Amino acid sequence: MRSVVFDLDGTLANTAGDLIAAANTALQELGHAPQLKMGSDDATAFAGGRAMLRLAAERMDHDDPEALVDAGYQALLHAYGRAIDTHTRLYPGAVSAVDRLRSQGHATGICTNKPEGLAVELIARLGLTARFPALIGADTLVTRKPDPAPLIETIARLGGDPARAVLIGDTITDRKTAAAAGIPCILVTFGPTGRAVAELNPDALLDHYDDLDRVLAQVVA
Repeated sequence: MRSVVFDLDGTLANTAGDLIAAANTALQELGHAPQLKMGSDDATAFAGGRAMLRLAAERMDHDDPEALVDAGYQALLHAYGRAIDTHTRLYPGAVSAVDRLRSQGHATGICTNKPEGLAVELIARLGLTARFPALIGADTLVTRKPDPAPLIETIARLGGDPARAVLIGDTITDRKTAAAAGIPCILVTFGPTGRAVAELNPDALLDHYDDLDRVLAQVVA
């Protein structure tokens, strides 16, 4: 059995629109105008809530950016939880690819830096819960990616072996996590940075989920 572990945001699903909307809601609750734009700020959205708030503080020339981040982060999470799947869409072919893996006897899990509760809620709304029996979020353990512990724990909960595992992600965080765990990493190219992820030197690139079986065969014995 092979363990195939997926990142969530920017890998399985394009969640940028809902993340950006939540950040703008948090800013408005703090008395500021919206600062983030869907489409042009998607890469920052996939870096997380704090990254979005820091970008907003920079654009406003805020005199205490970290205070803004601290003040807005919980509001952002609450806003996101209220509207977690308004704009979010699974990437084309993702569900079929996961189903193929599972039909072949492979185990599939999620290792994400989204808080666990929000990740569980999102995959439920997307109809994915049964396909991912193991999910580790940013707050499941005492560490988060790029520390390798969350990835190793995801594999363990799948009953797998790190020597027979692969991580599929979209950012340098995923690349560093896999490297720290000694596990092959495939990075998708359909995120906001496109094929620029090749500069991170992953073990392989994935242009479309229809190609996943072929790409996996290239990197995992």
